[in-house]
Amino acid sequence: MSYLAHIKRETRFLFKQRYVLAILSIVFSLSVFAVWSGILESQAQSKTIERLIEKDAQERAHILTKKSDYGSAGYYSFHLTYSEPSSAAFAAIGQRDIHPWKHRIRLLALEGQIYETDAANPELSFVGRFDFAFLASVLLPLFVILLLHDMRAAERSSGRYDLLISTAGTWKHLWLARALVLTSALMLALILPLLAGALWSQTPIKLTASMALVVIGHLVFWSLMVLWYTASSFAQKQTSAQIASVLLSAWLAVTVLVPVASDMAINHMIDSPNGGDIVLTQREAVNDAWDLPAKETWDVFLTDYPQWRELATKPPEKGFNWKWYYAFQHVGDLKTHELSQGFRDAKIAKDTLAGRFALLSPPMFTQRLIASIAQTDTQAAVAYEQSVRDYHQTMRHFYYPRLFGEAEFDQQEMAKLPEFSHL
Repeated sequence: MSYLAHIKRETRFLFKQRYVLAILSIVFSLSVFAVWSGILESQAQSKTIERLIEKDAQERAHILTKKSDYGSAGYYSFHLTYSEPSSAAFAAIGQRDIHPWKHRIRLLALEGQIYETDAANPELSFVGRFDFAFLASVLLPLFVILLLHDMRAAERSSGRYDLLISTAGTWKHLWLARALVLTSALMLALILPLLAGALWSQTPIKLTASMALVVIGHLVFWSLMVLWYTASSFAQKQTSAQIASVLLSAWLAVTVLVPVASDMAINHMIDSPNGGDIVLTQREAVNDAWDLPAKETWDVFLTDYPQWRELATKPPEKGFNWKWYYAFQHVGDLKTHELSQGFRDAKIAKDTLAGRFALLSPPMFTQRLIASIAQTDTQAAVAYEQSVRDYHQTMRHFYYPRLFGEAEFDQQEMAKLPEFSHL
């Protein structure tokens, strides 16, 4: 019997097995739900950004019409920064559930503004989000085990094993053909909704193909592992339930134990300050500045901006002055620079280490790959955070010449205020 004949026979056999069709229907339904909910979440984030852009511009225009100096214009006007979800973000919400993807910032000290984020629901954060990446990385191995674990054992228990082997000609063709049909059906049930979602979201073909290849690679890995174990001499002596128990134990080890243990190890290996410490340190630095001699603030500020030394030579020792006010705001950022840099370095180091531990956990590795393709991983969050810092720097460069030059306020000049952009 040819290999193609085996494929045809196993395909006909598949459509007669109700439990297999039920499993495939469940996978297809879960994939549709994951893609659909991911698209809704991406659309909700995009609509939120569109709405905030419109309101942000209206509010700033309204505020600026009431201002008559650059100092108060910088103090009272907010500027929206945001990270748009990519066209592939529907497949993996990733770190966008943990790291902020929008801020409203002012010309004040920046670090405290970056680490003041919306409070997420801690219960939802603990459970995590059900998206396509979760389905493809965590749940997919379970369905592979369900479909393939008892191919041989079920035939053995029903007394058809020897008959099948003798009629098949070669046992390899028989089991490989059956496994190929089952895994192909599982792959289609999982990936077809992904392709439909990518088409709907206008995801570039390259990104869609990359995600599909990652999912297929993960599917092939677990299929080969199950086939290898069920063909082993050890599994020949086991029942279907015992084989399933061993395979589920392997899934539990690499899907739960390795990620949890690696997370504990990473936190033990890399010490990191937290955002609360940064916010607190900066607030204390800014608040204390009101009581310090102005010279102390100027001495620190002018090390970063020596070009304003001549124009800042007459700071008021008492009373209020916008130049001095923004100078000690900047000094507040300088005093938290080491903490903030340490926090960012630790975040990147943890992510790098997590990538290495992921090599021990195929589900964890798959999830990271999909999030990376969808641009929702830690690297994307760090890039957005850096774009906020860069934009704040451009705001300083816009306001400082006008503040220190004591230029007369001009509404038309405010139209030159730089706009935020993030790729």
